[in-house]
Amino acid sequence: MRKVTAFYMEGCPYCRQARQALSELVKEDGKYNSADIDWIEETQHPDIADKYDYYRVPSMFIDGKKLYEAHPGESYDECKGNVKRVLDASMA
Repeated sequence: MRKVTAFYMEGCPYCRQARQALSELVKEDGKYNSADIDWIEETQHPDIADKYDYYRVPSMFIDGKKLYEAHPGESYDECKGNVKRVLDASMA
């Protein structure tokens, strides 16, 4: 399993939705419980965030490659599908 690096900001509704999606995915399938995700609050760790190429949060990377970046107006189902895709990629 490869580590997922995920950037978020406190108070961000899309970030909250990504965490909710992760919790729901874990409840639906226990294999996601073993996902290795390093959640980084970008305003607390700008030195780390500056090393990655993204504009919006949440954004998720594996081995430095961006696999998901939220966009304005993103639905919960779209977010959940993207989080699942990243988790599946980390387990492949």
